[in-house]
Amino acid sequence: MTADVLRARLGPAVVQADPDVMAAYARDTMPLAAHGMPAAVVFPDNTEAVQTIVRTCAELSVPIVTRGAGTGLTGAANAVDGCVVLVTTKLNRIVEIDPGNRLAVVQPGVINAELRNTVAEYGLFYPPDPSSLDSCTIGGNLATNAGGLCCVKYGVTADAVLGLEVVLADGSLLRTGRRTVKGVAGYDLTKLFVGSEGTLGVITEATLALRPKPPAPSTLVAGFAETVHAGNAVAATIRAGLAPSLLEIMDATSIEAAEAHLKTDLGTEDGCRALLLCQSDSGGDVARAELEAIERICVAAGARMTYVTDDPEDGRTLLHARRVVLTALEAYGACLTDDVAVPRTRIADLISGCARIGDTAGLRIAVVGHAGDGNMHPTIVYDPASAEERGRARQAFDAILRLGLSLGGTLTGEHGVGRIKREWLERELGPVGLRVHRRIKAALDPANLFNPDSMFFARNPVSHDGMLEKRCVRTPPRSSSKSKNAR
Repeated sequence: MTADVLRARLGPAVVQADPDVMAAYARDTMPLAAHGMPAAVVFPDNTEAVQTIVRTCAELSVPIVTRGAGTGLTGAANAVDGCVVLVTTKLNRIVEIDPGNRLAVVQPGVINAELRNTVAEYGLFYPPDPSSLDSCTIGGNLATNAGGLCCVKYGVTADAVLGLEVVLADGSLLRTGRRTVKGVAGYDLTKLFVGSEGTLGVITEATLALRPKPPAPSTLVAGFAETVHAGNAVAATIRAGLAPSLLEIMDATSIEAAEAHLKTDLGTEDGCRALLLCQSDSGGDVARAELEAIERICVAAGARMTYVTDDPEDGRTLLHARRVVLTALEAYGACLTDDVAVPRTRIADLISGCARIGDTAGLRIAVVGHAGDGNMHPTIVYDPASAEERGRARQAFDAILRLGLSLGGTLTGEHGVGRIKREWLERELGPVGLRVHRRIKAALDPANLFNPDSMFFARNPVSHDGMLEKRCVRTPPRSSSKSKNAR
């Protein structure tokens, strides 16, 4: 019925209800997150069509799950049974590039790399660069507040967003933010929607801040016999006030996987069990001085080898070893990727802790990450055909979350919470923080229409131990019949 009503209002080209199509759009790339089967998949190509979809779903009491390219790693775009999956890939126009004000206006289906390459023609730069930048969409980046390799200098997606156009639960259109560099009128509604994982509305347009295109980066690689030495080098680099445009770390398991995949040596012949990859895009003598300073820090911290190059192609080759790790690990089995972030002084503790978790679980765990901001990506490799091994992988995943929190960190630095981490959110936010989240959700989406029970249980039924949570309810006076009203 849902599909028929939508076809009548939008036309048959926009609506798909073929079971194979619906199955293809039912989940993202997180293998262990639950998903259901949608009632329809819709492909709007303008804001008015999105408004019609939202109003129709509200009328029919049908939930909506918004999805971009499906590259997410938390199940945040996973369908629930009977929902409408709203796919934004046809909302793919770069509406405007304004070089004078260094901004771009884009629809959510624009591919990250396409925007980056297009603005480069104007001498401009869009910094957020998730590892999936060649396929992920700006809308997905906005929904999860994605980061990437350049966060240490340029920040995450939210730092590049000036304003949004959002379809709300009643189908009305909200415009947030502004095109000016400064502006503090009212609440910062833009930041509220960035990172909300499709639970508050459907983003149909974004105004993004751009930067001048930086020079080609210079690159440093340093190898260490011990992870703790690499961690010490990261902490010393930050303490020295240095601001490289990229600072990445690879543990021994990641190095070995990348070497096997690329059929090359990344330093293991020199006894290196951890690698730091660093780039500076400051240009010329400034970049050279910056990397020389970091190289001295690495040597003082115990680096067994260092290599610096100004050649962009050499730099791309070295960085490719970092970007290829997940693909390399897939040669050993299915991958379950986490994204805890810890204080930069605790990176070595996280990596060594992940090694212990891997030993306990009897599973391979590789750790790569954005050392410059402490956002690590422990990746658990397991046999997807074995239910017992899937269970051990999930236990290891949870153990890593627990470890990250114990080190003063957070459950997620850039992938989001989705469905795979929602039971953990209250542990980080606390009961008051979660109550505020629920109140915001109820205010903007009272019917729980958008991505229900992703990120957190909007209507709260159970806690981590399966017991019913206590709810704050005001019980009105009893009526003459002695009955009670309860929520």
